[in-house]
Amino acid sequence: MPNVLRLAVVDPNDKTREDLKAMLLGLDVVWLEAECSRYEFFPDVVTQTHPDIGVVSLDSDPERGIELLNTIRSTTPDCALLVVSSSTSGQLILQSMRAGAKEFLTLPLSGGDLSAALHRIGEQKFGASDSRNRNCEVIVVAGATGGVGATSVAVNMGCMLASREGNSVALMDLDLAVGDADVFLDSIPDYTLADVTQNIARLDFTLLKRSLTKHSSGLYLLPRPVELQDMSIINGDSIEKVITLLKASFTHLVIDLSKTYSEVDMAAMQMAAKIILVTQLDVPCLRNVVRLLLSFEQYEGLKEKVHVVVNRAGLESGPISIRKARETIGCDIYAQLPNDYRTMVEVRNNGVPLFEQDPKAAITLAMLGLVERLSGSSKETQEEESGEAVAVTESSGWLNFWPRGGKQKKS
Repeated sequence: MPNVLRLAVVDPNDKTREDLKAMLLGLDVVWLEAECSRYEFFPDVVTQTHPDIGVVSLDSDPERGIELLNTIRSTTPDCALLVVSSSTSGQLILQSMRAGAKEFLTLPLSGGDLSAALHRIGEQKFGASDSRNRNCEVIVVAGATGGVGATSVAVNMGCMLASREGNSVALMDLDLAVGDADVFLDSIPDYTLADVTQNIARLDFTLLKRSLTKHSSGLYLLPRPVELQDMSIINGDSIEKVITLLKASFTHLVIDLSKTYSEVDMAAMQMAAKIILVTQLDVPCLRNVVRLLLSFEQYEGLKEKVHVVVNRAGLESGPISIRKARETIGCDIYAQLPNDYRTMVEVRNNGVPLFEQDPKAAITLAMLGLVERLSGSSKETQEEESGEAVAVTESSGWLNFWPRGGKQKKS
């Protein structure tokens, strides 16, 4: 599914604006960022929401509408303009094109004409439809089994990414039955993934933003449903659309999977750029990693996205070495996160991310290193000690923008 085009619409006529809005919301390739009923307010709307396309209806006042096109073209040249009007006047069409309109459509609109016009504008702005990429990176975090710390990795990864200047990050909890990302973030969300899915047909920017809970780190959370029976309304198709819409607004989307590898989980994985598979150095976990990697081979390109991350490395009860783990699973270990039970319990109980709870802890620095490497910004070297790979990461660049003090540990 291609990324959506973000639109803002202006039409002083309530009826035609609602008709146009209904048609736009029926298209999978459209995200309605904003609607406006006054020509004079529309330049501010465009400046604040940064839509890909501004849709301008001229019928209420063609002269003022043409003036508006000229204003948008001069103040916000990155916003492509699509004009709609019931008039077929050649002079009006010519004036619109000279004022900067990329397309002129005659009312009443047909779905086919509207889709074709949007497709042409999309190709002009972003190239071929399959390359329309706003550089939103989708990272899926999966566990080899329950209890390996996948949710901890997903939540802290999301918070670290969100705290970096220039990033906007969302976290979606796909553990539909017993997900607890909200607990890690000490939040009580008003809306859940079930609410978003139920309103998928009329989902727009405003509604989706209201459905997300914002954490102090800047991370936006879309949690799992409250009621178990609401799980049935969430399927692969609806998840694909939700992910596509989130990609249109955020630079990063982190998805915490369930451990069932359901239709919903697999749909998310296929839309991901990277898959973090969290495991521990024990026989059951490593056997599951092998099984999962074999299963992923049935989906084109899926296995190549997988990065295996060992959590709780150094746990005394884990006699399996990194070298043995590599031999067992048949691929490299992407990163290791040290065992730090005390810090992780405090993080969970206090509902704060690692970099706030203990910014200098080994687990915090290792998590920062993982995030840096995923972002392509790490200065990583690999050293061999006794035949085992040890990742060494310089994280000072990231530490510069964390709050220096952090929160004090509670005794």
